[in-house]
Amino acid sequence: FQLNKEMAHTWHDLDIGLNAPDVFNCVIEIPMGSKIKYELDKATSLLYVDRILSSSVVYPTNYGFIPQTLGEDNDPLDVIVFMQTAVAPNSFLRCKPIGVMRMIDEGEADDKIICVHVDDPIYKNINSLSDIPQHRLQEIKLFFEDYKKLEKKVVEVKGYEGVDVAKKIIHDGIACYADYIQKQESSSHSQRDLAYQKYKTFFNKTHQH
Repeated sequence: FQLNKEMAHTWHDLDIGLNAPDVFNCVIEIPMGSKIKYELDKATSLLYVDRILSSSVVYPTNYGFIPQTLGEDNDPLDVIVFMQTAVAPNSFLRCKPIGVMRMIDEGEADDKIICVHVDDPIYKNINSLSDIPQHRLQEIKLFFEDYKKLEKKVVEVKGYEGVDVAKKIIHDGIACYADYIQKQESSSHSQRDLAYQKYKTFFNKTHQH
C-alpha cells in the first residue's frame, strides 16, 4: 500500500461532464439551511469557513460551483441547486440549468446559475424557471439582497433570465477556464525554461574556470 500524497482538486480534477452545459457535475459548498458561508480555497481544494452570516438568514437552497469553469469574478461559476434536502458540504452531484440570477456583488458581476438536481425525482422534470413557484424565486432574490446588509456591503439582484442565457454563461465559463489553464501551463513552462537557462549559464561559467 502506498499513500497518494496528491489530493484531488474539486475545481480542476472533477470532470464537468460530457453533456455540459445541458447536464453537468457541480460541487456543493453550502448546504440548504446553513448559516455558515463555506468557500472553496482554490490553493488547497479544502472548504474554508469564510464567515458566519451576519443577517438573520440561512441559505434557501444548496449552493456551490461548477468544476472546470471560470466566471467574470475569477472564481468557478456559482450554482443554486433546487432539490428536496440538504447535502453534506463538498458533495458533488449532477444537475441541469433552468435559468440564471443576474447579480452585482460589491460592483462585480456575480451571476448565479439556477439548477435542479437531475437525480431528484421531485425536481428532475423541471426544465425552466416558470416551473418554479414565483415565491421561491422571490425568496432567493431577497436572501442575496439581504445576506450582506449588516456587513455594510451592497448586493444588487438585477433579475432572472432563462435557460438559454444560463447555458451560454456556462459555455463561456468552460472556455475561460480552458484559456486560464493554458496560460498557467505556459507560465509554468516559461519558469522551468528560465530556471534551466540560469542553471546552464551557471554551469558553463563554472566549467570554464
